[in-house]
This record gives sequence, C-alpha cells and structure tokens, in this order.
Amino acid sequence: MTSVARTRSSAELIRAEEPVLAHNYHPLPVVVARAEGTWVQDVEGRRYLDMLAGYSALNFGHRHPALIEAAHRQLDRLTLTSRAFHNDRLAEFAERLAALIGLDMVLPMNTGAEAVESAVKVARKWAYDVRGVPADRATIVVAADNFHGRTTTIVSFSTDEVARSGFGPFTPGFRIVPYNDLAAMEAAIDDTTAAVLIEPIQGEAGVIVPDDGYLAGVRELTSRKGCLFIADEIQSGLGRTGRTLAVEHESVMPDVVLLGKALGGGIVPVSAVVARREVLQVLHPGEHGSTFGGNPLAAAVGSAVVDLLETGEFQRRAAELGVVLRGGLQSLVGRGVVGFRARGLWAGVDIDPELGTGRDISERLMREGILVKDTHGSTIRLAPPLTITADELQGALQTLEKVLVQGA
Repeated sequence: MTSVARTRSSAELIRAEEPVLAHNYHPLPVVVARAEGTWVQDVEGRRYLDMLAGYSALNFGHRHPALIEAAHRQLDRLTLTSRAFHNDRLAEFAERLAALIGLDMVLPMNTGAEAVESAVKVARKWAYDVRGVPADRATIVVAADNFHGRTTTIVSFSTDEVARSGFGPFTPGFRIVPYNDLAAMEAAIDDTTAAVLIEPIQGEAGVIVPDDGYLAGVRELTSRKGCLFIADEIQSGLGRTGRTLAVEHESVMPDVVLLGKALGGGIVPVSAVVARREVLQVLHPGEHGSTFGGNPLAAAVGSAVVDLLETGEFQRRAAELGVVLRGGLQSLVGRGVVGFRARGLWAGVDIDPELGTGRDISERLMREGILVKDTHGSTIRLAPPLTITADELQGALQTLEKVLVQGA
C-alpha cells in the first residue's frame, strides 16, 4: 500500500527552511498554500487579506482568470525558444506594450533588477554613441534612499547600508543627490551625465511622494542638459497609483521607462525597458541579451496584462479606492498613526514608535488576518491588489485601527 505523505504544519515548514535556505529574508511567520483574488490561505486553512500584493507584482490579484487562461493556453503550445530564434508572441507583446506606455521600442527582460541593469548599460552606450561622452567617463545621477534592486552595480548607488555593507568594491559612475531636490540634481549634472535615474515614488523608502512639480522639473532639467530621464516604474507603474504610470500625474514622458513586477501578472517574471527609438537603437546584436527575456510564455502573459490595462478599469479602481484609503488613514492620524503618504492604492504609514516597530504592527495585523509588510523603523506599507473591494479595504483599515487601539 502506498503511504500518503503527511502535510507539514506551518511551524514545521518554517523550521524546515532554516537549515537549507539562505537567510536573506525575514518573512512574517505565515505559510501561504493557496490564493484567489485578494485572499490567501495558509497550510492550516486560515485566510488572510493580502494588503501587500507581492510589492505590486500582484496588481491584478492572485490567479486573475484572464491571466491564468493566457498562461495555460501558452503552456500547451510553446514556452521557450531563447532569442536565437523568433517566436510568434513577442512582436505583439512589444507593439502593444510600447503603445500602452507611449514610447517606441521595448527591450524585454525578466526581473526588475535586470531592467535597471539593462537601462544603465543602454544609458552609458547612448552617452558614448549619441551624446559624445568620452569612453568610460559616463555618469548617472540617482537619488538618495532609492531602491532599484539588489545586484552589485545597483547596490553601488544605494544609500541603505544594510543593502551595501559587505558587498564592495562598488561600481563607479554614479552621483547621488537628495530625492525631491532639483537644485542638487542640476548641480550634479555635467557633460559626462548619461541619465538621471529615479523612482517617481520611492517605494522601499516608505512610499515617498515628491512635491508637485518635481517630476516635471526632472523632465525639463534633463531635456535642457541633454541627458536621459529614466523612470523606474517597476513598483509604481501599471495602475498602482491610479494612472498607468506614476509620471502621468504630472503629464511627464521620460525617455526610458522601466517596468516589471505587475507586468508578469504574478505568474512569471517579466520586465522591460521601454524607450524612445533613438535610445534603444544604440544596442546591436551581441551587445546585450537574456536567454529567457521575451520568452513566449512571458510575452503571452504580458500581452494579457496589457489587455487588462487598456480598459482603464484598474487605473480607475486604484484612483477611486485610493480616496477610501486616504480617508481611512487620515482618520487614524493622532490615534496611533503619526503620518502617511499615499497615491492611488499605495501608502506608507508611519506608526507611533511607542506602539511598536513596523515589524511588530505587521505581526499583530497578521494575527488578525491582514498581511502587510514593514519597512524602515515603524513604517508599514499598504499596496493591496487593485481588485480589492471597498468593503475589504475598509475592513482592513478597521483592523488596523483595532490593532493600534489594542497597542495603545
């Protein structure tokens, strides 16, 4: 008789990870086994409202039917060719993504960090081939408190010592200026500057929303100085803030837009560099590539994501429910919340440190069936799937109020 393997408990699975997984994460002690829409379920069958959405990778919720259908359909046909050959899904994906963003060409990659690394290479190549910067002298201006990924080059221009410490020597060629400071940015740009690379909203830093006019100022400054404006919309893009891109709140069009996370629908890693033709045309065969970048499964899912965004439904939902989110958070200011920043369905919430750290609050919310994630100090991030209902959102806010009152 064949024995049936016993399902291990959450506690057992967490203990089993300890000796075999690198300790580069400190997850909340919940073991997710199933998910649908805005809800996840752990091994024991407990349900939780997902208020993080995979750092915006799950903008359309868990297992969105249209995205799952597109993946299944493609799995039955073709998953990978490498870019040694063409595949029948890539052209449509690139055409439609470029049209959605309002730019000309697409460089498909896999992860967000790959998109950022690719943009760094493209910007440097453009600086040498088009701007005439002397070889190996190109610089890129970035903002303090940024988060663009975890590779060696990217942490070279991080100001987070946890991300940097122990990983040097670091890659040169970057100038760091304060975020939201146009004067400092202008002073850092010179004839060697290839690009300014910023997040329109700084996510990891605590959902830091810049002053009105900052993004328009970056666009004016980079145009006047003759360098590129690269917007990292990997977290902020694809509906999260109530627009397709966060830069649209100031009617700005960068030269290069970086996308990831939600572009893969929570199914496969998909990222892209979307740019003006003049910029991406500096790449020639053999100069850059990715075995999995632009694979047919990714292109099929990515095209289905574009389908959802073309309707405008998710952008509208984020804008409308963002009003509910802001209202609920405003009512908690002075009652456990000391401040918050929000745009669309994305918020950084600063909790009174006397009530606990962000980790403490996240664990208390988890015990109440709400999943969020802390960032620096006593700040938590809220970024639910754009499919969340008003009732679900209000329920999460009421639970946050309950946790704060209990902790007072």
